[in-house]
Amino acid sequence: MAAGPITQIADVVVPETFTPYVQQMTEQKARLIQSGAIVRDAAMDGLLAGGGLTFDTPSFRDLDDDEDRVSTDGVPAGYTGGTADPDPLKIGTSDEISVRLSRNNSWASSDLASALAGKDPAEAIADRIAYYWTRRLQAAFVATMKGIFADNAAAPAGAEHVINDMTHDIKGGAFVDGVTNFSAEAFLDAALTMGDSQEGLTMAMVHSVVYNRMQKNNLIDFIPDARGEIMIPTFLGREVIVDDGVPFNAGVFETWMFGPGAVRMGAGAPKVPTEVERKPGAGNGGGAEVLHNRVEWALHPVGHKYAGTAPKGGPSNAATANNLAHAGSWQRAFPERKQIKIARLITREA
Repeated sequence: MAAGPITQIADVVVPETFTPYVQQMTEQKARLIQSGAIVRDAAMDGLLAGGGLTFDTPSFRDLDDDEDRVSTDGVPAGYTGGTADPDPLKIGTSDEISVRLSRNNSWASSDLASALAGKDPAEAIADRIAYYWTRRLQAAFVATMKGIFADNAAAPAGAEHVINDMTHDIKGGAFVDGVTNFSAEAFLDAALTMGDSQEGLTMAMVHSVVYNRMQKNNLIDFIPDARGEIMIPTFLGREVIVDDGVPFNAGVFETWMFGPGAVRMGAGAPKVPTEVERKPGAGNGGGAEVLHNRVEWALHPVGHKYAGTAPKGGPSNAATANNLAHAGSWQRAFPERKQIKIARLITREA
C-alpha cells in the first residue's frame, strides 16, 4: 500500500493567521506583560506602522512648585497699563524618544518535525515560536534595563538625573551574612528611592539565587492567578518574577522593581512577517523547508529617550555603543525621580 503524503510546514502554516496568533501567544506567555510592568500601547503600534528608526513623543511637564502670589485689590502706584502685570510662568516640556527593534529568526523543518506530529500542527509550531519570542522579548527588556541603570550610574548630561538615584547598593566589598544579602529592609530602602511614590512599585524581578534567599527567609507568599491555575509568588504584596537574565557577577546580584506601565511596548508588522522557503538542495538533495518569522517591537522605558544612533534594523541587546544595554544609549527625559517607576537593589549573596 502506498504511503500517504507527507505533511509540510507550508501545508499547515497560513501566514495571515499564523503571525497574529504567534504575537498573541507571545504576549500571553510573557510574565512581564502579565504583571503590567510592560504595557502594550496602541500609539506605539501606530508609530511602528510608519517609517523611521526612532520616534519622538513630546509631552508637557507638570507645573513647577513656584511660590504663589498673594492677590490684592489695589493698583500699584504709577500704574498705567500692562507694564505692572506680573510675569506669567512657563510650562515645561519633555521629549521621549523610542527606537524600533526589527528582529527575525528561521527554523528548518527538521527542528519542527516533532511538532508536525501533533494534533494541531499549526498550533504546535506557533506555540514553540511564541515561547521563543517571549524569551527574546524578555531578553530585550533586560538589555534595555541594563542600559537605563548604566546611564543612571554615569555622570549626567546636564542635570538630567542624580547619579544612582534609582539604586540602593548594599553589596559591600565581601559577603557578610545579614548585611550584604537580600532582606526586607534592603528591599524597602530600594523602594524608598521613589520617596512617597514607593507604593507604585508593584513588581520585583529577581535572580533565582536571590529568590532562594527570599524563600529561606520565609519572605514569599503565594496567591492564585485570576483562573486559579497558577500560584504567583509575591513579596510584601508585590509580584515576584524569577529570571536568571537579571544581571549578576561574582556573587553580586541585582533585583529590579517596577510599577505598572514602567515600560511601554509597541508591536509592528514587518512587510512579510511569516514565510516558508523551500530548499531543494538541502539534505544532500533530499530537500527541506525553512520557516522565517519576523517581529518589530519598541520597548520604551517611560521618562527616558533613546540617545544613541540607531543602526539599520535598530539596536541589538549588546552593551556596546548605540545598543540597548549601553549607558550612552539612554538619557532621562522626565525631570523628577518619582516619575520613573523603576528601582534597583544590589546585594551580595553567599
